[in-house]
Amino acid sequence: MNTTKEKTIGEMVADDYRTAGVFQSFGIDFCCKGNQTIDEVCESKNISKSLLHNDLEKIKISEDNQVSDYKSWPLDLLADYIEKKHHRYVENKTPILKQYLDKICTVHGKNHPELFEIKDLFNQSASELAAHMKKEELILFPFVRKMAIAKQENQPSPQPPFGTVQSPIKTMMHEHDTEGEIFRSIKELSNNYTPPIDACNTYKVTFALLKEFEEDLHLHIHLENNILFPKSIEMEKEVKKE
Repeated sequence: MNTTKEKTIGEMVADDYRTAGVFQSFGIDFCCKGNQTIDEVCESKNISKSLLHNDLEKIKISEDNQVSDYKSWPLDLLADYIEKKHHRYVENKTPILKQYLDKICTVHGKNHPELFEIKDLFNQSASELAAHMKKEELILFPFVRKMAIAKQENQPSPQPPFGTVQSPIKTMMHEHDTEGEIFRSIKELSNNYTPPIDACNTYKVTFALLKEFEEDLHLHIHLENNILFPKSIEMEKEVKKE
């Protein structure tokens, strides 16, 4: 990432949308006042230039290129990872995306009415995901952890209040399908997250974040549908035999 003083805030966000979150955390307007350089905005807002540069450099560090063998992980570790990484991601990004969608609907909705449908779909997804994750955190994941401990310690199988682990898993998978359909609609309405020619920086950042949100959701669902859930069903069978 090039953070030289010649580049404006708007140009930096256009180069790498992840910088938008950094600028927002410092109260810097990267959209309407994105024509300022870092030196200019730090001077006008009395912001520490070194702190801002440090935060911008931190976003270079990413897990995107790391390959993890999730199948080899203990189930309780995988449940913890999903909750701490993917659930927190949804919780952190949801209010940001809602704010950005409200803004671009107000500014660009007249010329791009599809934004209102995208906003409604995302709000629906966010609401359903919040409830979905709570059910996992309060019902399914605690039981998975109990099974993992029982297997490790050769203890009797815990008795779930829902009969079998397959019951909540079936519900979770159905809800995953619903979220997938919602984001397929958002992707289509946004022309594969491609901002129009007249898009401002907030518009571009919103679409980039929606794309990132969908990609994170895809990995989130993959880890559950294809690894955590089938291994939980198998573990339940194993601990019942012991």
